[in-house]
Amino acid sequence: MNERELLVDCLRRLNRTGVIYYLTGSMASNYWGIPRTTHDLDFVVQLPATAVPRIVQEFSGDFYIEEAAVRAVYEPPHQFNAIDTRSALKVDFWLAGTEPFDQEMLRRRVQVTLFGEPAWISTAEDVILHKLLWNRISPSDRQLGDAAGVVAVQAVALDKDYLRQWAGELQLGDELQLLLTGKIKPKDT
Repeated sequence: MNERELLVDCLRRLNRTGVIYYLTGSMASNYWGIPRTTHDLDFVVQLPATAVPRIVQEFSGDFYIEEAAVRAVYEPPHQFNAIDTRSALKVDFWLAGTEPFDQEMLRRRVQVTLFGEPAWISTAEDVILHKLLWNRISPSDRQLGDAAGVVAVQAVALDKDYLRQWAGELQLGDELQLLLTGKIKPKDT
């Protein structure tokens, strides 16, 4: 099973659960920007406790998933994963945060079709901002390269007012300016 097949499989499973989710991370930046290889998938989920059994049931069998780990998502670091036993690829699930930007990302998610499957995905602007946030937590040329790739591909389609507003609130204004002026460039793939 390759990354594309895993993505489609996970989307089908998530869509069957009825859980509110969106794709984020490198697969989202691949959609909006310049694709690169990745070895995991990242989803943000809004997961009421009553939905935990549905998630566990949907991902049991072909995935290694622990119900106790899923139930622990309500405590820091608010994350659990499922390991695909067919490929050893990892799927990370992050609980939707309560901070204003986290809630805005959830509200703004958009529905697209990925490889024939309906999918909810974070917007291009939110991918950029989120990559900048992750770069602050764990500095990485990969995060900045992904963000720059989205800027390069989406360029005129980006809502720059939205980007500047949230960059200001998240104290990412300098980094955003470097991206928008082309001083941070996408990595060569």
